[in-house]
This record gives sequence, structure tokens and C-alpha cells, in this order.
Amino acid sequence: MAEKKSGMSLDKLGIWIIGATILGAAVGLLMGKSASMFAPAGNLFMQLIKMVVVPLVLFSLIGGAASLGKSSSAGKIGGFTFIYYGITTAVAVALGLFFSELFRPGTGIDMAALSGAAVQVEHMEESTKIPGFWDTITGFVPANPFKALVDGNILQIIVFAMFMGFASTYLEESKKKTIINFFNYMTELFIKIMTAIMYVAPLGVFCLMADATGTFGYAVLAKIAYLILLYVVVLAIVTYGMIGGSVALFSKCTTYKNFFKSMWKVQVFAFSTASSMATLPLNMNTAMKELGVSKETTSFALPLGATINMNGNAAYYAMAATFIAQMYGMELSFSQYMAIIITSTLGAVGQAGVPGPTLLVVAVLAAANIPIEALPILFGVDRIFDMLRTAVNITGDAACATIVDRFRDEKRAEMEPALHH
Repeated sequence: MAEKKSGMSLDKLGIWIIGATILGAAVGLLMGKSASMFAPAGNLFMQLIKMVVVPLVLFSLIGGAASLGKSSSAGKIGGFTFIYYGITTAVAVALGLFFSELFRPGTGIDMAALSGAAVQVEHMEESTKIPGFWDTITGFVPANPFKALVDGNILQIIVFAMFMGFASTYLEESKKKTIINFFNYMTELFIKIMTAIMYVAPLGVFCLMADATGTFGYAVLAKIAYLILLYVVVLAIVTYGMIGGSVALFSKCTTYKNFFKSMWKVQVFAFSTASSMATLPLNMNTAMKELGVSKETTSFALPLGATINMNGNAAYYAMAATFIAQMYGMELSFSQYMAIIITSTLGAVGQAGVPGPTLLVVAVLAAANIPIEALPILFGVDRIFDMLRTAVNITGDAACATIVDRFRDEKRAEMEPALHH
């Protein structure tokens, strides 16, 4: 009962955040420049979020990598599943970056003038120095993991966490279980801390929104609306182009038309709940009964996809990062683009269990050395983004199941003649 009560409280919290965003925007427009009086409280809220980011990313990714390592015994089906999820997630990130750079929704506002941004802007000149390819690759690997933790180098922390997670799967069972349990418990601990911080989110978002709109007026709100519209376009291409196209090309148990005809009710459910896990039972039932996917494949690909297949999230991370960089007038370097792509892709995998994907955007921004002070202006509309990306995520899960099932059948068909001989 306690969990249910807590969950309902968090649902109401989302409404409070939306209300705080609207109220903050209204107060900022009315007060104008004097709304900067709210900036200190908003900056304190952002400092609390920064406090949690590094340990949460570290512990959650170690636990996630350990779980992925354990599933390698799934063999060929597992291999095809991971390849599909990896490729589609990377393509979604690339599309998000491409459309963000093509249409540049964040340009036109001098966010460098925003209160509290001065410290972050100091790093902008350093980020314009473009390192070589091998310097970039070498920079992903921490020479001193503890220094990376102290410095908050998110990209190096992610690489270190992935190595630790995968390596832990090769330990003796008793040792492996102890280590995995430790990191999972630490993840739960920091999720609790993050949840506690989110209870003051309405106040923090109100203060930051009032400060931002007071400084920049209607222009900020217009840019957010533009970003949402552009995100819908990207998700439509991902869903009906990339995901649907992969079904048409590689699935043997269903067609493009039948796939979307069967999936629409699942998409609506996912859109309304904004939860891949809540949609999982309906998605599995639809895959087996309407799409003709075997129970074996469905039971593996869909639960795994609900955990690590976050195409919509990955595209959002990339678009939010470039959107904010554009608002600050930053020209991103090759190394920063690489940081966004890698952190968005791996962050999407490590998303499971983290309350609100906006936290992962902080990690992406930090990895690319982009100021995070403007991020709270997206908090109030995060529910809209979340509903949209969840519908895309579960569609990708089902598509993967139909394709993986086809490859599994082909392997069996190849083996049958040999068995007869």
C-alpha cells in the first residue's frame, strides 16, 4: 500500500510541476527583469540535482551492465536483440542531432545572460578547441577513475561503469551476486534521494521558470513549443520510417500494415501511461496473438526492450542537449557531438529505474560540457515528451521481437536439411 501511495504522490507531483511551470512563466512575464529575485532558490534546486547525478549514473550503469552481461547466455536471439536495439538507438540519436542542427530550434536567445550561467560559460571557449580523433577516443577512458568521479567527467564514468558491470559477470556466483546486489542497492538509495529532491521540484521549477521568462519573455516559450513540434517529427520518422521499415524488410510473421494496425492500441496505452513496464503485458499479448511472434522470443525480447530499448529517450537527450547549446550560442565540436551520441545511447540503456529521464539529460550535458542552467525550462513539459517517447519505445520493442523471431526460424530451417542428411 505504501508504494501505491508513493506512486500516486509522484503522479500528483507531475501535475504540480506543470502548474509551477505555467505559474512561473506568468510571474516572470509580469515581473520582467525583477523576477531574477527567484534565481538563488532555483540555482539551489539545480545544485541538489547535480549532487545526485554522478553517483546515480555510476551505480545504475554498473548494475545495468551486469544484467546485460548475464543475459548473454540467450545466444543468437540475444545477439540479434542487442544489435537491433543498439543500431536503432544510435540512428535515433543521429536523427535527433541532424534535425536539431538543420532547424536549430534553440537559436535566437542569448542565454549566456541568464543568471547563474557565468561559471558554466567560462568553459565554452575551451570547448571550441577541437581535439583529434584519437585524442577524443583516448579521452573516453579514465586514466584515474577516482579523478573522473571527483571531476564529474560523465563520459569517463560511463566507460568505467560499463567495464565494472560486465567484468562482474565473470566472478564466482556468490561474489557476483554480492557485488551486483551492492550496486543495485546503492542505485535504489540514490533513487530515493532523487525522489526526495523531486518533491521540491515544483518550487525549483517555478523559480527558474520565472527567472528565465522574466529575462527573455515569450521567446523562451515559443522555442519550447518549436522543440516539441520538431521532436514529434523526429519520432514519426523513427517510428514509421526506421522501425516500420525494419519490420517490412526483415519480419516474416507480420507486414508493415498489420504491424501498425495491431500496435495502435498498445501505443495509445503507452502514451497515456508514459511507462514501458506498465505497457509490457499488453505489448506481449499483442505480439503473440496478433503479430505471430513465438512465446520464447516474446518472453525475451520485450521485457529486455522495456528495460534497455529507449529510442525515443535517446533522441530526446540529443535534441535537448543541442537545443540548450544553441540557446547559449555554442558551436559544438566533434568531441562534443561524440560525447552526446555515446552518452545518449548508453544513458538510454541505463535509463531503467531512474525517476524521470530529465536527470539523464544532465549527464549528457555534463559529458558535452554544455551549461545545464537552462534545463529546468523543459521540466514542465517533460510529461509531454515522456508520453511521446514511450509510445515509440514500445513500438520498437515489438518490431524487434518480430524480426528476431524471423532470424530464429531461419536458423532452424537451415539446420533441418542437415539433420535429414
